[in-house]
Amino acid sequence: MSATDSMQEYLAEAYRLAYYQSTDPYVSTSALADALNVSAPAVTRMVQRLKDAGYLDHEPYRGIVLTPAGEREALASIRRHRLVEAFLVNVMRFAWHEVHDEADAFGGVVSDSVVERMAVMAGNPRRCPHGEPIPNADGVMPRVQDKPLSESEPDTEYVISRVNTHDADRLAYLGELGLKPGKHFRLVSRAPFHGPLQLELDGTNTVIGHELAGVLRVCSQEEYELV
Repeated sequence: MSATDSMQEYLAEAYRLAYYQSTDPYVSTSALADALNVSAPAVTRMVQRLKDAGYLDHEPYRGIVLTPAGEREALASIRRHRLVEAFLVNVMRFAWHEVHDEADAFGGVVSDSVVERMAVMAGNPRRCPHGEPIPNADGVMPRVQDKPLSESEPDTEYVISRVNTHDADRLAYLGELGLKPGKHFRLVSRAPFHGPLQLELDGTNTVIGHELAGVLRVCSQEEYELV
């Protein structure tokens, strides 16, 4: 049974959740429901469909884990979505806060050959506009190493690795500040008790709140290159 668009959406989200857990390959159905903003019964029905199709295994009290077939479908879906986002930003000049929903709609109707042409036109990016890694054509996902800016050490140089939000207003505001993946800056200070953070960015000081800093993930330049 080939995976439908909705099945691929569930598989891709399950893969993303497991990817950032690092040690536990199992994903709880409640976490999947929260990530997809759907009801628990809806997740239960889809999990059964995916299990019957051979895309995942479900162990009570542990959660779900993708099978090799499920991982292949998930990685193909993630690659398509992130490359479409990169094409929309790099080639069609959409703003980065405009492309997530567009890629959801567009990615489900374009063929693999069109997606691969988009990849070439977008410069064969290794990350999407929001900094998430893009699996290669062989289905291999690069490993990201980063941490929240809100938990990072002051008086240190960082590169923004990725932005952990799809909220358009937040993305637009971060874009206005120049805080996008690949940007170098220095964390000058981090006030205690969830206070504001002071950044040195392009020779000027910028202050952001603790909550907003929590959606920014940072790393070294070498880690950003996904080497």
